[in-house]
Amino acid sequence: QDFNCLRASCLSQGVLFEDATFPAHVSSIGPNLLPEDKPWQIKWKRPTELQRNPHLIIDGVSRFDIMQGEIGDCWMLAALGSLTLQKQFLGNVLPRDQGFQDDYAGIFHFRFWQYGDWVDVVIDDRLPFLNGRYLSVHPRTSNEFWPSLLEKAYAKLQGSYQHLHGGYPSDALVDFTGGVQVQFSLKDPPPDLHEILKAADKSHCLMGCSTSGQLMRNIELKNGIVQGHAYTVTGAEKIRYKNSWIHIIRIWNPWGHGEWKGAWSDNSPHWDHVESKYRETLLRNKDDGEFW
Repeated sequence: QDFNCLRASCLSQGVLFEDATFPAHVSSIGPNLLPEDKPWQIKWKRPTELQRNPHLIIDGVSRFDIMQGEIGDCWMLAALGSLTLQKQFLGNVLPRDQGFQDDYAGIFHFRFWQYGDWVDVVIDDRLPFLNGRYLSVHPRTSNEFWPSLLEKAYAKLQGSYQHLHGGYPSDALVDFTGGVQVQFSLKDPPPDLHEILKAADKSHCLMGCSTSGQLMRNIELKNGIVQGHAYTVTGAEKIRYKNSWIHIIRIWNPWGHGEWKGAWSDNSPHWDHVESKYRETLLRNKDDGEFW
């Protein structure tokens, strides 16, 4: 599908694009994502029906724009959160030649790396809602739609929204960059893992991590960590603590809330023993899903 030709055709006819190859239909959701009767209750709505003044992007692209919906695609959203930190890669995936203000025709496109090539995926902007709530990722700012539309394009690439339900952050990282992925098991980590992470952070690598647990089931532990869940690694620092140096790692939860409650968390007393310049630079005490 040629994005520019299809948009020009819709504009000349004065119609909004409807994608026959990924229709606003149960087939695009998948047969087993929801209980039997639920898929037929889904309503598809365009951002222009939801908001008076929708935008693709407001004040730049950030991981904090993303809040995971009903679909278990934390693996993909964790990779997407990492992508937002590296603007030089983001432009490959999210073309800026589109929006709701100029030449809007209900059509958008995104690019993903597949088998050695960038593949352009065209979608219409009808999004699935169940009982009035986003089935898909929903934006933290109500009229910013890049996360929902990008997720829809990725669902189309995979065949359905159901195919986003469970996966590995490393797969999505490759699809968003065309890069090479390396994995480390935390059961048997290399002795210099902290230095590897710090070097990777300085080198602008995209990083994610995940907890073990039953696929398709998220269990939140008392310490705030979710089992069977993927996270984004958003930073790695070595800081002075009391009379020694300590490595800390910053993690972001694609739910957009829900944080670790132990040592170095937002309210941890450990921060009282850190120089104020480090504390002011590094500590962001908000329920935004991000924690050290």
